[in-house]
Amino acid sequence: MRFDILTIFPDALRGLLSAGILGQAQVAGLIDVRLHDLRVFTDDPHRVVDDRPYGGGAGMLMKVEPFVRGIEVIRADSGSNATERESVRERDASVRTILLSPQGRLFKQADAANWARLDGLILLCGRYEGVDERLIEFVDDEISIGDYVLAGGEAAAAVVVEATARMTPGVVGKFDSIESDSFYEKLRLGAPQYTRPPEFRGLRVPEVLLSGDHAKIEAFRETEAWKKTTRNRPELLGLSLEETTEDG
Repeated sequence: MRFDILTIFPDALRGLLSAGILGQAQVAGLIDVRLHDLRVFTDDPHRVVDDRPYGGGAGMLMKVEPFVRGIEVIRADSGSNATERESVRERDASVRTILLSPQGRLFKQADAANWARLDGLILLCGRYEGVDERLIEFVDDEISIGDYVLAGGEAAAAVVVEATARMTPGVVGKFDSIESDSFYEKLRLGAPQYTRPPEFRGLRVPEVLLSGDHAKIEAFRETEAWKKTTRNRPELLGLSLEETTEDG
């Protein structure tokens, strides 16, 4: 799978996306991560990517033209023939263009699983006060990684790449590791995990995990996973914070 990231700070992502399993997956040819400097796609000698917003207001907005030119070049290079403004349904469905934005819908594990089946993702990193709204007409989805505002979309792009790459066959050594993840084909957190030593400063590993009884271990993990979900993410279960407090 190929990931193309359009950003004004490609160097900020280079080290992060070449470390750990992402770096190993690239060396093995399982994924292809390409960083593109958005300023390359400007048409003025100063390589300006932002301008003042119409109607006034604080800050600067990122211009639509550099992003669209970048999308068109990347799509052409990846073999996708959709290079002009089209409806989402008419675009090449094997390559999706994603705008990272705090105004987008919340990124989910299911998105990562679905996108891992594609040929590629084009990820657009905004900055400043945001992007010209007309850019929405040239993307397939607008995604947020949480209800907060970052300085730019680079961190969000890294999140999407790593979460999606993990769902690509072969990237994670044992698929069992993925199946036990939080949110993998379920709306609950993963079970608490422990490793050596069996006791640390008076805190012991639950005895059932040391028993060797696999049936009891699985039952324990399932119960503890639901407990942790209720405690940390009650909204996933349709519970309010007051209800979880009352129930302990």
